[in-house]
Amino acid sequence: MVFKCQENSFLKEFTSKVVHCEKVELITVVNGKKEEIKGYELILEDTILFPEGGGQPCDHGYLNDAPVRFVVRKEDKAIHYVEAPFNVGDDVKQVVDWERRFDHMQQHSGQHLLTAIIDREFHIPTSSWWLGEEVSHVELDTASITHGQIKTIESIVNQLIRDGKNVTVSVYTKDSPEAELNEVRARGLPADHKGDIRVITIQDVESNMCCGTHVQNLSQLQVIKLLHAEKSKRKDKTFLYFLVGNRVVKRLDTCIDREQKLTTLLKNNPSEHVDLVDKLVKNTKTLSKNLQTVLKDLAVMEARSLKSLDPPPKYFSMHRKEAEPDFMNTFIKELGRTDIFLFLSTGDEKTVGNIVLYGEEKPVSDLGNQICELLDGKGAGKGNKFQAKVTKMANRKKAEQRISDYFKLVVL
Repeated sequence: MVFKCQENSFLKEFTSKVVHCEKVELITVVNGKKEEIKGYELILEDTILFPEGGGQPCDHGYLNDAPVRFVVRKEDKAIHYVEAPFNVGDDVKQVVDWERRFDHMQQHSGQHLLTAIIDREFHIPTSSWWLGEEVSHVELDTASITHGQIKTIESIVNQLIRDGKNVTVSVYTKDSPEAELNEVRARGLPADHKGDIRVITIQDVESNMCCGTHVQNLSQLQVIKLLHAEKSKRKDKTFLYFLVGNRVVKRLDTCIDREQKLTTLLKNNPSEHVDLVDKLVKNTKTLSKNLQTVLKDLAVMEARSLKSLDPPPKYFSMHRKEAEPDFMNTFIKELGRTDIFLFLSTGDEKTVGNIVLYGEEKPVSDLGNQICELLDGKGAGKGNKFQAKVTKMANRKKAEQRISDYFKLVVL
């Protein structure tokens, strides 16, 4: 069955009768997590809400005033999932979320155009594609694609958009001559497909079987921007990422807004941003390196100061927010003794950081896991040393108290 949304992808409202309504539990993904939704499975005589398929996500919209959570295809039926029941036989007004629909039309028709041109110009087939919420990609059957090839493809597809080539839909029935179907380049149909076969033709470019919604003219794509290519996890495959139409405009808006903010922060022209940021990064690395050198010198001085105490304390605690873990190792090496129990830490004073417990084996063994748990960390100890990465440095005072209590009660 060819649905109304496939007959006319630009139809925004439509009325149809309810032919089936059944209470169901739908397992769907919300914010990246699986969620069970109780609702109703609704089938209409026809629909303008596209059911997920062909790499294209389903439409969103309304049936009367009820939001449609999801639409899927089962054989020749479109299943709508809603939260409230409808009566069989009732007329229902369908309204499609047009912004989402048109976005999907632009990306899907853009993908057809890209796939055709990449194949025609460089004989690289498309293995699959993905219509993402922000960025889409085609997976190409090649180990790599050059920057020059990408620029050539982008130039050709945008020229075809400017030429305003027509995009038409043909429907073939099971009675259509076999020769007609053989002329169509197809990537296969779903195993449960029933009924007519749709073929999308881009004037002077290609014809291809597809169930999705498409624009009527390439000019409606506005523009295609190829972002970058990267290797797929699959052997000898490459992802090519792209934006079409309104997504290009939105990305440009984001880039301009970022450029204006950087201009204010950096106090220079946009053309100088990269050079200035490069200098800032290099200077920051130099300053950081110098800081760590100074902190190591400080660690040596602190260790010598501790060594000079007579009598020596049972334990010693120190935290340096700006230091790296090597600061603690320098301190321990300079101290050169285990009779003073050390509780050393670096990093944020409230959240993430690193700790080292150092001293005689027994207190290190007794206190290691206790302190690690108190600071919500993960670590391990061996002999005179226990090291851990912690996430709750705010409890450091409690850890110091735990150590103090230990040395009041335990005779080594």
